[in-house]
Amino acid sequence: MVWIPGGTFTMGSNDHYAEEAPAHRVKVDGFWMDQSPVTNKEFAKFVEETGYVTFCETEPDAALYPGAKKEMLAAASVVFVKPSAPVDLKNPYQWWHFLPGANWRHPQGAGSSIESRMDHPVVHVTWKDVQAYAKWAGKKLPTEAEWEFAARGGHEGREFAWGDELLPAQGHQANIWQGEFPWQNLASDGYEGTSPVGRFPANDYGLYDMIGNVWEWTVDWYAPQHTEEKHKACCIPKNPRGAAESESYDPRQTVQIPRKVMKGGSHLCAPNYCRRYRPSARMAQPVDTSTSHLGFRCIVRGERT
Repeated sequence: MVWIPGGTFTMGSNDHYAEEAPAHRVKVDGFWMDQSPVTNKEFAKFVEETGYVTFCETEPDAALYPGAKKEMLAAASVVFVKPSAPVDLKNPYQWWHFLPGANWRHPQGAGSSIESRMDHPVVHVTWKDVQAYAKWAGKKLPTEAEWEFAARGGHEGREFAWGDELLPAQGHQANIWQGEFPWQNLASDGYEGTSPVGRFPANDYGLYDMIGNVWEWTVDWYAPQHTEEKHKACCIPKNPRGAAESESYDPRQTVQIPRKVMKGGSHLCAPNYCRRYRPSARMAQPVDTSTSHLGFRCIVRGERT
């Protein structure tokens, strides 16, 4: 793990997606953070020692999903499948598919394997799954503020974790999408899909893959915007914990599932779609939903020894 010294910083952004606003000052205490996302190898050790079965490896309880189609009540997870031609970007079901048999052992669905991906981030893990791993490891999940502070690497005002250019002279800084999403992936950064952890430069705190590769769970409940800043030095929030669970529901959904904040973007973020390969970027994730581009890392709060 890497020691993150804590401090005061400007969280969020007024210059990008609406959910990142308003930018506001926040203070966090120091903490230890996993240097990279939890890998398939690390998660496999947890499963071997505990016998744990992930959420998407079991059939959902039909009583919790009234009106659900029979085919949706299966042991399955959400997988990105690249279309063969341009599609309507307003319809994500053109590339997201609910595949029976997809889980952390079979990230692209039944028949796929992690045998050659043990050093890749584990994916297809729900909120329940990452909590179980963290408890086993004696760790916690970061708050959104802790995660964003760590991703910035001690720098204020940068658009990206590494500076203000998406592709600086020294080359690709994160595993993101090159080409026209979702059908054309040029893979000029060397990867299509997830990459082994640590293949791109660490930020100035020594953390790998804070941007790109996979989104990461945080402990905070999602709200559509940040809380307005109080313009008094005494009132800078310290170790804020985000919204209430009651605020996290998506009113457009028939079945109401609470949502957590996920951070960091993934290998699917592209300049023409989902420009969320930045520290301030954030999205909502239902606690019961796992995907092929969402993982996690843990922290330990306390003094540096």
